[in-house]
Amino acid sequence: MADTMNFDLVSPERSLASFAATEVQIPGSEGDMTAMLNHAPILTTLRPGVLSVKAPDGLSEYVVTGGFAEVTPEGVTVIAERAMVKSDVTQEDMDGIVVGAKVALDGANEATQDAATKTHADVMALAAALGLSAA
Repeated sequence: MADTMNFDLVSPERSLASFAATEVQIPGSEGDMTAMLNHAPILTTLRPGVLSVKAPDGLSEYVVTGGFAEVTPEGVTVIAERAMVKSDVTQEDMDGIVVGAKVALDGANEATQDAATKTHADVMALAAALGLSAA
């Protein structure tokens, strides 16, 4: 059996997951990354996307809309702005995420325009990856 590390996923509403994992694929704001046991310590912000976790008993996938991931040699802790089990995400959930990104984009000023544009594009890509409408 492969070496495992601790994985924890929490959002403001609740703790979604806490189990032993072999690999965590993180949608980082500066690019996707994969963390495994003994990974160098890093703290990264999250972009809207799918967080995939491989464990000895299978694959778990979650949709996150932002937040932070702390990677240590012993594990990964994700503190998400919003997180849901991927298979539970509905069109209504996606509509809310799209509206939030659109409001942020429409209200962006010169200093926040680039970040809001990137977040909006990430939300559109997330909707497509989930097979849901972004309109």
